[in-house]
Parts: sequence; structure tokens; C-alpha cells
Amino acid sequence: MRRLVAASSAVLTGILVGALTIAPTAAGLGPTAAGLVPAATGATPASLSPRTLATPASLSARTLATPASLSPRTLATPASLSARPLANPASLTAPFANPVAAAEDPVRAAEYWLDEYGIRDAWATTRGAGVKVAIVDTGIGKGPVEFDGAVAGGTDVSGQGSPDGRTPVGAVDANHGSWVASLAAARGTGPETGMIGVAPEAQLLSVSVAFGSGASVPFTEQIAKALHWAVDNGAKVINLSLTTNTADWDESWDEAFLYAFQHDVVVVVAAGNRGSGTTRVGAPATIPGVLTVAGVDPQGKASVEASTQGITIGVSAPSENLVGVSADGSLVLWDGTSGAAPIVAGVAALVRAAHPDLDAANVINRIIKTARPAAGATVVPDPLYGYGLVDAEAALKASVPTVATNPMGSLEDWIRLYRRAAVDPAPQPTASPVTVDPLPPADPVTVAGSPLLPSTQTLLYGTLPLGAATVAAILVALGVTAAVRRIRMARSSGTPSR
Repeated sequence: MRRLVAASSAVLTGILVGALTIAPTAAGLGPTAAGLVPAATGATPASLSPRTLATPASLSARTLATPASLSPRTLATPASLSARPLANPASLTAPFANPVAAAEDPVRAAEYWLDEYGIRDAWATTRGAGVKVAIVDTGIGKGPVEFDGAVAGGTDVSGQGSPDGRTPVGAVDANHGSWVASLAAARGTGPETGMIGVAPEAQLLSVSVAFGSGASVPFTEQIAKALHWAVDNGAKVINLSLTTNTADWDESWDEAFLYAFQHDVVVVVAAGNRGSGTTRVGAPATIPGVLTVAGVDPQGKASVEASTQGITIGVSAPSENLVGVSADGSLVLWDGTSGAAPIVAGVAALVRAAHPDLDAANVINRIIKTARPAAGATVVPDPLYGYGLVDAEAALKASVPTVATNPMGSLEDWIRLYRRAAVDPAPQPTASPVTVDPLPPADPVTVAGSPLLPSTQTLLYGTLPLGAATVAAILVALGVTAAVRRIRMARSSGTPSR
């Protein structure tokens, strides 16, 4: 087993692409570059034939440090773990639950999810024609015949790729975008041969981004630009097979993801992998409104290394023993929710093609409400499985009531609750002055006098009447007194009164 470890001074999450050595002459997919530990055994990648196959290998990954928060320079990584070149086509069917007839194409037979997840049955209704799926990743290679006629356009937002987004970006992850795209919409090499995607008639948009410290454009800026370009170029489904290993995200993503949601786009995101340090889902899988995809093994059980857990998981899909087409046309077996996400993105394309009248919220609702219950789930939604295992045929054909809102949440509501509210601008003065009526005249000011001195009012209504009453009372009293004296004097003299 080859193991690659990204050793960078920047704090980041790493994905590790390991290669299994089948024989002393077999080659792995482990490029040697600055900061990488070269493979322990095996020949150079050039020794691989374009169609070399290999038997499945166990997961190999080493946990790298995770960023503490999502700053404008935060680095993200693809949500994949390991890749093994394919060597013996006949051996491909051995690890899977349902062995197929020997006459069937071994590559097509290795895609066990086509039958076990209702994809072949869904093709009786549609193969995704007319729907554009944007693959925001390291770029879709130009060489593989499986992509002939599949890629409708592309761009580069990393500053390192080609203008059409078809030049693989990255020393370690260059093939990742091609692997992801092949699961979503590869055309095969013939009607019943070669790698075929979930929605083989859907169109792909290749948006190349760069992972790691060598990126010349901040990662958060790359993703924001990628979402805008994808929406503006007609994508109805966007696949993001990447993680940042932190629940928070840069505020620039608020506007970018909201732009996609407001333009009726389904955004599918990989949950991440424990094998690369993602013990719980990280952004963008934590953004309300995205459809987060967890991973299961070929038996439908939650993958230990090639998946993770979290309350934002919506649905589960295979993430182990996945077939992928590399940029040079070679085939690999690989693991990770990076592969589970495009399987679900392909199902979303099938639903959009079969039900063009449904908005993004109802496309997501059909996928999660028709998911098959997972045997290991304890609640619904479950932190390991979400609503269950994706079922493509049921998502297309089942009767599902429509909904008014996205069942995976509202980013707009989240922004209103948790981001600082926008402040309305201060009112500006009018051009013409406002006329104000004049105020009434003020009451005359009365100078206050001494309270000991009489005023006109006190003299007129107080002093004079009181003086008059006093004089009258005195006169009456004098008169009464005189009368009394006369009576007494008369009695004392004995003189009868007349």
C-alpha cells in the first residue's frame, strides 16, 4: 500500500491518495512532489497502462491538522481517501454483494450502485438529458473517452488551470475532479461497456479549483467565484466534493450560496471522511440548504473511514470501492464521500430531468423522503445516514407531496439570525427647506412686586371693603355702648324714662 502524506506548514485538512502495489512491476497513483512522502514501493506512474485495473485495497489515510476557522486563506481538501489502480477486470466483482454474470463488462459490473440504488431502473424514465451539473473540483480531464460529449463548458477560478477548466490542477489531487465527474455523468466506452455515470445524458460544467497552500487565489474566493459562474452558465445542480473540517464558513460564502439558492440550484456537498480527520461535518456541508451526503460501504453500512457524522447530513450513498476515470483515462478504485456526493448529484439531475416543474427545494425533498431506511439508523434523520440510502427510482416515481421550503434549511433565515443585520442608510435632507408656521406671540411679562405692598387689586377688593366693614362695625359698637350707658344711668337716678 502506498501512502501519501501532505506535509505543509499551513494548517489544513489533507486528502491522501494512496496506491496499492499489486505486483513488483505495478505502479501506484502517488506522484512525488515537494512536501510529499514518496511511495515506498512500485514503479513510476508511467508504468500504468491507460486501462490498468487493480483489486480493491483497504483504506489508507493519515490525519492532518485541521484549520481552526475559515479565514479568507482557509485551505480545503477533496473529501476522498485513497485510490487503487485497477489491474484485473475479472476480480472487480469479488468484493461486491451481488456478483454479476461473467459476460458482463467488468468495469460496468463493478459499479454495484447502479442496480442496488435503483439507478438502472431510473434510466427507464430518464438519463438526465437537458440538465447541467457543475463539478467544482480540480478539473475534468480532456483525454478520457468516457467524457466525449459530456462537458458543455468550463472555467478556472484557481489561477493555475486553463480557461476551459479542463486542465487538472494540483500535484496530488489532479485526478480528483475526473473521478468525481465520471460518477456523475460519464458516458461509458460503449452501450454496455466502460465507466458510466448516474446521469449519463446530463451535461457537465468543469470548474477547476486548487487545493493546498500553493493556490494563488484564496480558497474561499475560488468557491464563491465558482458558484457564481456555475449559476450564470445554467447549472441546475452543483457538486462540491470537498470539506474544510470546520463548521464555520467565510461570510463571502453567504452571498455565493444564497445566489445559487435564489436561482433554483441544487447544491450537493460531501460530508467528509474520518480517515482524513473529519470527525464531524464541516463547511460547506454545514451551510443550511445544501444536500449533504454521507458514505456507506457496499453492504449499506455507514463507512468507518470514508464518511463522518453530523446533524446536517441529508442522505447516504456508496463511498467505498468506487470506480473512477482519471484524467489520463486510467481507471481506479477509490473511497470517500467525494464519490458519494456525485452519485447523489446524478440522482438530482435525473429528478430535475423527470420533473422539470419542481424547484430545487422539492428536488431535494423527493431525494430525502424516498431514501431507503438504513439498517443501522436509530432515528430519522440519523447523524450517520441522514434520511437513509438514496433510491434513484423511488426519487423519480414515488408520490411525494410538495413543500414550500427547503427541508435542509434556509440560509437566508440563518443569515438574518446569526449575521449582523444590515443597517439602513441615514435619511438624507430634502433639497428644499421645510416651511414652519410662526409661533404665537408670547404673554407679556409681569414684574412681580413685594408681597408686603398693596396692589390695585388688593386695595380694591381687599383693603377698602375691609376698612369700610371695620368702620361700620366700630360705629355700631359705639352706638350700642352709648345706649347701654343711657339705660343704666336712667335706672340709677330713678327718673322715669320718657
